[in-house]
Order: sequence, then C-alpha cells, then structure tokens
Amino acid sequence: MAAAVVTKTAWKLQEIVAHSSNVSSLVLGKKSGRLLATGGDDCRVNVWSVNKPNCVMSLSGHTTPIESLQISAKEELLVAGSQSGSIRVWDLEAAKILRTLLGHKANICSLDFHPYGSFVASGSLDTDIKLWDVRRKGCIFKYKSHTQAVRCLRFSPDGKWLASAADDHTVKLWDLTAGKVMFEFTGHSGPVSVVEFHPSEYLLASGSSDRTIRFWDLEKFHVVSCIEEEATPVRCVLFNPDGCCLYGGYQDSLRVYGWEPERCFDVVLVNWGKVADLAICNNQLIGVSCAQSTVSSFVVDLSRVTKSGSVPHGLLRNDEPLSQPTPTGSSLRRSYDRPSTSCSKPQSRVKHSSESERRSPSSEEERDEKESKAEIQNPEDYKEIFQPKNAISRTPPRMNEPFPAPPEDEPVTAKEAAKPDQPVEVQTPLPKQELPEPIQRPPIASSTPLPRAEPSVIPAARNEPIGLKASDFLPSSVDSAVATNDLSVVVDLLNIVNQTASLWKLDLCTVVLPQIEKLLQSKYESYVQTGCTSLKLILQRFLPLITDILAAPPSVGVDITREERLHKCRLCYEQLKNISNIVKNKSGLSGRHGSAFRELHLLMAALE
Repeated sequence: MAAAVVTKTAWKLQEIVAHSSNVSSLVLGKKSGRLLATGGDDCRVNVWSVNKPNCVMSLSGHTTPIESLQISAKEELLVAGSQSGSIRVWDLEAAKILRTLLGHKANICSLDFHPYGSFVASGSLDTDIKLWDVRRKGCIFKYKSHTQAVRCLRFSPDGKWLASAADDHTVKLWDLTAGKVMFEFTGHSGPVSVVEFHPSEYLLASGSSDRTIRFWDLEKFHVVSCIEEEATPVRCVLFNPDGCCLYGGYQDSLRVYGWEPERCFDVVLVNWGKVADLAICNNQLIGVSCAQSTVSSFVVDLSRVTKSGSVPHGLLRNDEPLSQPTPTGSSLRRSYDRPSTSCSKPQSRVKHSSESERRSPSSEEERDEKESKAEIQNPEDYKEIFQPKNAISRTPPRMNEPFPAPPEDEPVTAKEAAKPDQPVEVQTPLPKQELPEPIQRPPIASSTPLPRAEPSVIPAARNEPIGLKASDFLPSSVDSAVATNDLSVVVDLLNIVNQTASLWKLDLCTVVLPQIEKLLQSKYESYVQTGCTSLKLILQRFLPLITDILAAPPSVGVDITREERLHKCRLCYEQLKNISNIVKNKSGLSGRHGSAFRELHLLMAALE
C-alpha cells in the first residue's frame, strides 16, 4: 500500500513581473481571494487573477505613482490613490473610470470602501481623512485630528465607525454619523501601520513599527492585551472569518495569535519578504508580496495551522504556563448590528462640508476622466471573472477551488505539522548501514512552532543578532563602524538599531547624523532607504527635544550636565540643517524615495 503523500503547509504559488517599474502597492479581493490589483511607479493599476500569468486589465489615467489601492467588498469597484493626492474609482465589471476625486494635498496613504454604502474613505500624508460619496462625486466630510500621515483606514463591519492608524503613534475611532472622534487609543511607541476590526465582536487590532500588536476593547475603550517581543514589525493583519484568531504577516513568517490571554498559537515560516496583503478562501490563506517590479503570491493551508483550543507554541511575556484561553464569541463582548439594507450617508454633518468639496465635477476632473482608460488585455479571463454566464457565482474562478498543495520537498521532514511536544521522527529508513544522528530541524515552510528561548531556525531576514542585545555593544560599535569609513558597515549597524527605537540616544545622533548625510546621497537604493528610516526616527524622537532645549533661557549657575546636553543639541541642530537642504532638493523625486523625502521634509519644517 502506497504511503500518503505529505504536502506542504506553505508554498509559493506564482511570481509575475507586474509593472515596467517598481511595484508601489498591492491589494487582494477579500471575497474571493483570487482577485489581485497592483499599482506601480509607472502610474498604472494592473488587475490580475491569482495564479494566472497574464494581466486581465490595465487602468491608466494617474500621472504620478500609485500609493494605495482597495477593492470593494463585492469586488465590483476598485479605488486607487496616487502620490499627487488624486483618487480614481473604477468600475471593474464595466471596465471604465467611474469617478475622479480631488481634494488631498499630498500622497494618498490609505483607502477603504464602506461595507454597505457607496462611500470611500481616504487618508493622506497631509494628515486629513476624507469621506467621499462615489455617486455624488463629492467629499461628505473631512475628519482632521491626526498630526502625521494616516497609514491605514478600516470601516467597522456594521459601517457605523471608522478606525484610523497614523504615524503619530495613535489609533482613532470615528463616529461617522456624528463626524467626530469617539476615542483615541494611545499606547504604541512608534508609527501605527495597520488596523483591523474583529468580524463580529467589539474588538480592534492594531500593529506598529514598535513591534507590537495591541487589541482594544471598543465597549470599555481599554487595551485587552499586547503581543510583544517580535523580531520585526508586523506588515499586515487579518482576523480569521469566525473570529477565533488573528493572523500576522511578518517579513519571514505567518503568526497566529490569541488575545485573551495574549499568546502565539502557531508559526508558519514563509519566505514571502515584504508581504503586503492577506486574504482567506477555502481554508487557505493567500499572501502577496512585492520586490521591485515583481509580485509573488503564497498559499498557507490553514487546516494544518493551529488556531486555538490547544497548547500554544510559546509565551509572549515570560516562561510561566498560561491558562487555557477564554473561548471567543458573543458572550465576551457586544457584536455588531449589521443593517439589512445599504446604509445612508452621514446626515448630521453633510452641511459642514465646504462648497468647494460638494461642488459638481470641474473641467479638470472631467478631463481626467476622459484621459483615464481601462485596457482589457486578456478578454477570456475578463469575461470569466467579471462577466460570467452564471451571475450568482461571479468571483474568479467561478467555483473557487482550493489551490492544490505541492508535495513536501524532503520526505525526512514529513511530520512538519507535529506539535512542539511531539518529537519529529524520520519516516524514511536508510539502507542497511550505520544510521547517522537525526538532524533536528523544522522544515522551511512549516507550521511547527519555534521555541522562543532557543530558536532552532534563525530566519534569514532577521535583523537582530541571536543571543546578543544591541544595547550591549552600543555606542562603541558605532564609533568603530564610523572609523572604518565604510558605509556598508554603517548601514548594517543602523539596520539593527532601527529595529529598536529605544536604542537611539542623543550621543548616538551626533555620531550618526554625518553618516546619514552620506547615505542620503548614495547611489545605492538600500543605503538611501536606511538613511531615510534612521533620519525619520531621529526627527520623531529628538527634534522636539532639541528645539525646546535650544529655545530655553540660560540656567542660573553652573550645570555641567545641562551644558553638555546643550552642546549636543546644537551639534545635532547644525547637522540637521545641513541634511534639510539635501532632503529639500530630493523631495521632488518620483517613486518611493521621493515620497520618503517629502515626508522627511514635512518633519523638518520645525528647523526653518
């Protein structure tokens, strides 16, 4: 009798060249998990069917790189936001531009469709949040409370609230009808990049560059729990459809979390790099990532992943055993009341919109819509996805069959799904000879949880030395790195320091700022990116301190500590002034670097 074929838990499905230049944004259709939209520095939006090699439709009309994308819940509409602040809404079934929405003054960083009505929310680098009525071509309301770029927007499942996450370290919950902030969640120590509502309960999850995921109770407005001590920041999050767990997409893995109490149920190693979005269909999780002009799609078999109700893989705070998690469900907290019909627009605040925002489309908007085109590049796929004969099952592919899992590469590691308490056994015996010692290692794409104390696999993308703390060798290592006069050494060191914002001190800034000035002028893209990240952290943490100290009146008597701090602040101020000229000159660039330099230019406004 033939042995059963052991299949992979996670595998790479496809890799495509999506654009003629760098890919700047990605989004999956959440209803089917089979519709993919990509935006690029070539100012185009391309629509794909996952696991098919050819572009289904190409949308043109934007004149600057695409910064944000979103697909509607029914997968009929697509909205794209550009670097210039313009927004275009496309009707995918009719293959035409539906609306052009103008009003933001800077990059569009986030977009979301209302779950029931024909409304779109947009967040921008200009710190504004706008709610648009697609039918009326107008801005219904402008929500203004954040002080830095709005990175993520999500409507609640009942459509009554809007959650916003921003670089100012806050998450805000907006009441759409009242047009005001219901509550401001503070607790993150770094920019907040992702936010997601629980599908049924009054619970909100947020992920930040401070390498934590926080869960917020939306009835009592307090933090429920916090996932800490991960090696890298979470890039995207998604609740399981039944709400039993939260999936976190990281640079090197997919992690499965519970929140009462906080714990990690499972870890699946997936080398997907910069994962940008997740979707679930047929008990499979689809993840998409990009690198330059290529887009890769990955699949994780959720039937092989531990979601809840068993011994968790590891503890997040200490080594003490945790009690069995409290069952999730409506008994814990309130559930959303979903309307049976499409919602009405906010009534009480419509009158507060300015005339310019409610006006009919201008000649500029009409010209933009005429110049926008939807080119169907693959008619067969287009008809299959958007115009099927059976309208009831219209999402691609029509039956949404699961993607077949490939067989495991190495039979030796067949028991990849074994739980941490179970030893991995070698199933394939060697010929009659002396057996070597079994190699204790988990497979590359495995849901085998990794022990937190002594990791048996060190991910290639990890930016933190195992067994060492960066704080143990700073700042002497910085002086040594600068002394080598080799920027590659400085970049490697900064990539470690950037992972932990608390490592930044004023002493470190005085040494590193001249090196950052060199990095920003480098011809290497990775050097410029590291320089921008380091400079952003310095500006966010120290610029208010530097300006306050320099503006303070002189102290009475001799205060050596204060004099030393004042000297360091003056030195940093002079270095930042020099760097500000470089940032200003480069803020006109296109693409991701131009966007980063424009953001830095706004942060450095206090120097002028």
